[in-house]
Amino acid sequence: MAHAQTKQEIQLTAVIYCRVSSTKQKLDGGGLESQEQRCRAYADQNGYEVAAVFPDDASGAGDYMKRPGMVALLSFIDAQPDKNFVVIFDDLKRFARETEMHIKLRQAFKQRGAAVQCLNFKFEDSPEGKFIETIIAAQGELEREQNCRQVVQKMKARVENGFWVFRAPVGYEYVSAKGGGGKILVHQEPQASVVREALEGFASGRFATQTELRGFLEAHPHFPSDKPDGGIRPQTIVRLLNKVVYAGLVNAPVWGVSTRKGQHDGLISVKTYEKIQKRLNKGVYAPWRKDIKEDFPLRGTVACDCCSTPLTAGWTKGKTKTYPYYFCRQKGCEKYGKSIARAKIEGAFEELLETLQPSEGLIDMAKAMFRDAWDQRIAQAASMASSVSKQIKETEKKISDLVERIMDASNARVITAYEKRIEELETHKLILAEQRSGMTKQRYTFEQLFELSMKFLSSPFILWASGSFSLQRTVLKLAFVDHLSYCHENGFRTPKTTLPFKALGVISGQNEEMVPLG
Repeated sequence: MAHAQTKQEIQLTAVIYCRVSSTKQKLDGGGLESQEQRCRAYADQNGYEVAAVFPDDASGAGDYMKRPGMVALLSFIDAQPDKNFVVIFDDLKRFARETEMHIKLRQAFKQRGAAVQCLNFKFEDSPEGKFIETIIAAQGELEREQNCRQVVQKMKARVENGFWVFRAPVGYEYVSAKGGGGKILVHQEPQASVVREALEGFASGRFATQTELRGFLEAHPHFPSDKPDGGIRPQTIVRLLNKVVYAGLVNAPVWGVSTRKGQHDGLISVKTYEKIQKRLNKGVYAPWRKDIKEDFPLRGTVACDCCSTPLTAGWTKGKTKTYPYYFCRQKGCEKYGKSIARAKIEGAFEELLETLQPSEGLIDMAKAMFRDAWDQRIAQAASMASSVSKQIKETEKKISDLVERIMDASNARVITAYEKRIEELETHKLILAEQRSGMTKQRYTFEQLFELSMKFLSSPFILWASGSFSLQRTVLKLAFVDHLSYCHENGFRTPKTTLPFKALGVISGQNEEMVPLG
């Protein structure tokens, strides 16, 4: 008498599925290795031969088809349709994170003829068994959503109290706060100094474009790259310029938490951050040629005397080698296409730069003048701080009035407008508070600041002659307020210098005479 082959007599090949949703879970006792060990022991007890193990160590946002391990497992089964597989996993909660996905995944295995077995739950095909399975899956989804809600609530509360709760940005690291209370951001050197220089340089105009800023960071070994070739993605620069955390602020728009003062020390001032945002809103996306930028440091700074268009630059191929030239590309200009040898124009610029170097006697005179100005500013600081304090109180009153209006308002558009205005006033109050703090705190002495300033004012040519492209661009930004006009026949026109050089020029041009009688 022939007997049908029972389910127990079918030779089953086991595959193990393990999943964790965070790096911490991967490393602790509930990690992938411990799950695999328990599943292998279960397979040995039931006489299954383990063919493969498929781990997932990242969240799939509920969709099993977004998990690399699960996709690989299904592909492994599809590639061997002649085998009878049983999928073993440690816990029902590891199977799927949502009830809908649980049911879809069960159906996917059923279509492939694969059985599923769990160490802490017995699957049954009866109506009662399916009902219990669905209830447990729904319970797992409920627990997950409740945990997520609790985590978000805790993180939101910390942001409201001024703590940054997201991944530490470049230039910061998390350390445990003194006296408990979780972790807090602190500066991480040397990255912090690099980021500060980059942000302040963009705010001041030292870096004319985002691409130029990217070039600075790519050339700096301490700033981490995010491309295989060691480069930095444009999106990274955008995020860097928009992060309020660098200004000592925190916010979480997705949770409805407006910008406020953070518990950490900023790398830049709030005023500098606002300057950056204004520059971004205006749009500073001018092209920047990475391949020739260091070969032509005056490119973009020198303008054609005929049409006032900035000169471009490039290499011209000769019979045996290439030659560097600057030239005008403005159509309609009488100098269009006419080249200027790099050595000629840069040599003329160096002569111009040497004329800006003041004498030692002039520097001594300037030091006396700057000392008088310094003393006057110190005397004015207390009065200005009092005025700013008054403005802060007025701003707080405006915010209080708007909050009362929101309580009485019922129109959604009106409430949104009030909330936007409150956020603007809160930011303005932070800037005022920062200004007041700067007026009452003296970070450097006059001698320290004067020494740094005079180091540049007395030797711009030496900095230029160093050959460092970064220093050369700094000299151009700090010494001149406008494009340098260059004539093919007569060379550079009289440049518009920045205020310090202009002041020194006025002093040196004065006639030395006795003061006339009144």
